[in-house]
Amino acid sequence: MTSTLKIQERPSPNKDARPASKKICHLVLHYTGMQTADEAIDRLTDAEARVSAHYTVDESGNIFRHVHESERAWHAGVSSWSGETDINGTSVGIEIANCGHEFGYSGFPGTQIQAVIDLCKEVLRRHPIPPRNVIGHSDVAPMRKMDPGELFPWEELASQGIGLWPQDVPIISAETLGPMSSTPKVRQVQRSLEAFGYGLNVNGMYDGVTQAVVTAFQRHFRPQKVDGLADAETQSLLGTLLEMVDD
Repeated sequence: MTSTLKIQERPSPNKDARPASKKICHLVLHYTGMQTADEAIDRLTDAEARVSAHYTVDESGNIFRHVHESERAWHAGVSSWSGETDINGTSVGIEIANCGHEFGYSGFPGTQIQAVIDLCKEVLRRHPIPPRNVIGHSDVAPMRKMDPGELFPWEELASQGIGLWPQDVPIISAETLGPMSSTPKVRQVQRSLEAFGYGLNVNGMYDGVTQAVVTAFQRHFRPQKVDGLADAETQSLLGTLLEMVDD
């Protein structure tokens, strides 16, 4: 399908062939985490950096293509989702220019988000990516990454048919689980996170990985309070999302 968007070509050498056995079934959104979009694009197209993405969207809504979707871009690193560990091989990666948490994280301009929405819609028209597989870098690499972060408007994207967002969630009565917890309820929450797609060990202990996964979940689905604790609201949101993907 031919794109109707105005896309500027800034090719990157950092790519390789997608494995023949892999299909595109994930859309991964990132922030660049650098002080300017130009700096980020320079890095994504620098052979020595050995990183890339399929697209970058700058703050003004300009879209740059670095790697064609038919090829594997190097954006996700060590990552997993729903048991898939070659996320680069199964995904389209979009970088969104934003200085990130290291350089004074701030919100995303409306013009930029509209361009991201338009680009995502085109990607989704080309590839049968289920809503649960529209995810952030922090979702697939929760121990390493925070992007696109709690200020990214996932709810707005979901309202445009891009990804999932839980609405009108009834809050269940549940104890708050955290680093000192080691109960059957921890194992249940771990199973639910794993069933939704997150990578973690179901061991019944609220270990560092579990806390990082809960934090990533909150950045995406409960951004107003990101504390890594599986409280009643977090557990309720997770249960609703699982019902949405099981429908």
